[in-house]
Amino acid sequence: MKPSVQTRTSRSILTKGSGFLHGYSHTLNPYAGCAFGCSYCYVRRMPIALFREEDWGEWVDIKENAVELVKKEIPKARKKGKVSIFMSSSTDPYQPVEYNTGLTRGLLEAMVEEPPDFLFLQTRSPLVSRDIDLLKVLGSRVMVSLTIETDLDSVRKIFAPSAPPIAARLNALKELRREGIPSQAAIAPLLPCSEEFPDKLSDVTNRITLDDFFMGDGSGGNRTEQLGIRKLFEENGLSDWYDRSTYLKIKKRLEKTFADDAIYISQKGFFPPDQL
Repeated sequence: MKPSVQTRTSRSILTKGSGFLHGYSHTLNPYAGCAFGCSYCYVRRMPIALFREEDWGEWVDIKENAVELVKKEIPKARKKGKVSIFMSSSTDPYQPVEYNTGLTRGLLEAMVEEPPDFLFLQTRSPLVSRDIDLLKVLGSRVMVSLTIETDLDSVRKIFAPSAPPIAARLNALKELRREGIPSQAAIAPLLPCSEEFPDKLSDVTNRITLDDFFMGDGSGGNRTEQLGIRKLFEENGLSDWYDRSTYLKIKKRLEKTFADDAIYISQKGFFPPDQL
């Protein structure tokens, strides 16, 4: 089912960083809502989703004046200090509607002209590789974090059936590395995976961030419980994976393939470089 898509005018586009993302001066969400509608998404328990009639994943609002706003707001923010932006905290900037709107690309074009000190670009879509030309210009000012929470598409279909296939994401991350774009694989949240997962990741990236429901949902796992994710694990015979210690087992597997300084845990893996 295609989501309901609307356009709206926003008063502002940069929001002060706080909470899990307190290391950033601002967050930027070009859209409200997300068509990927992942079952475990912590945004489902936030006001933006709770006070909407449609279910999460069934609606998307396009912030049509986002580019105009960012051109004004970055210079204004710079007068107060460094500008570090996390895009995006409550949507995916490369969800399907981006194919038609080009809104995220427009924002990157604006940032090439008026660059922030640092941009962290978080997505689970291979569409990000479309904008490699702009990401190259931003250079060390950007980090692309591509979510690859499992290497098993059968698992992806249980928890996030509308999200892009795993193979496409792996290919996109490989292309980003080949083109010299600073990037990482975000195993976030960790889902059941095969023993070959670390080797598959080593073929496409040099940096990993590992996170799970208990560290990363902003509530110590409470939001995830409220969403019924435990039941989803149990119904699919995966209950052993729903445990606070599971990430440590996967970390040990990753350490056989990646150097210690290439593996980041939870919040640290999403911080800007000057905060590490």
